[in-house]
Amino acid sequence: MIGGISTVTSYLYKNFIRVLCNAKTSERFQPMRDISLPEVNIPSGKLGPPHLDKPPNHRHILAFFAGREFGYMRTLLFNSWKENNNEIHVYEHLPKNKSYSESMADSRFCLCPSCWEVASPRIVEAIAAGCVLVIISDYYVLPFGEVLDWSKFFVHVPSNKIPEIKRILKAVPINRYLEMQMRVRQLQRHFVINRPAKPYDLLNMIFHSIWLRRLNVRLSLLSS
Repeated sequence: MIGGISTVTSYLYKNFIRVLCNAKTSERFQPMRDISLPEVNIPSGKLGPPHLDKPPNHRHILAFFAGREFGYMRTLLFNSWKENNNEIHVYEHLPKNKSYSESMADSRFCLCPSCWEVASPRIVEAIAAGCVLVIISDYYVLPFGEVLDWSKFFVHVPSNKIPEIKRILKAVPINRYLEMQMRVRQLQRHFVINRPAKPYDLLNMIFHSIWLRRLNVRLSLLSS
């Protein structure tokens, strides 16, 4: 079920399947029972971000991020990288001559830092742009981890490694990067909203996760 249940009603909380964007293990999120919901920014009249998937040899920016300074993770990112490097493009306010979506499509890696909550729409936006994800977060459980091997799609940078982002990304071998970028493109169909829904799209992935958690909850009840 989708929603929040208070720990005061412990008899419900114990076996309630929660579907949450803020899938943070330090705040009682339990991966075996709860579901991490991708956060999607839906533009007016559309069902998701644009798909501007460029080949690797057309991506001249090493890493890109543009967004407001919400939360300590972004403060750390801005302190290290805000508009001070020609390979790591980090902006709080994107220059008027630059397109947000095009900048993602021009980048090899897209930085996805947490804000006030651990999740961010940039994860889905980066996937749509065919951009290898750089998850900058502590305690975040990525969506659909029961069926997706996220180690093949992203680079994880914890908060204490933010000043080392450039070194970390430049250390990724080109063959490894090309494999990750190819797999991100394969991942795209799982993060698309369709109307009506289509096999393997975002809605079906959510329902599949609920079905799996329902089995986990049933098994735990039988063993208790």
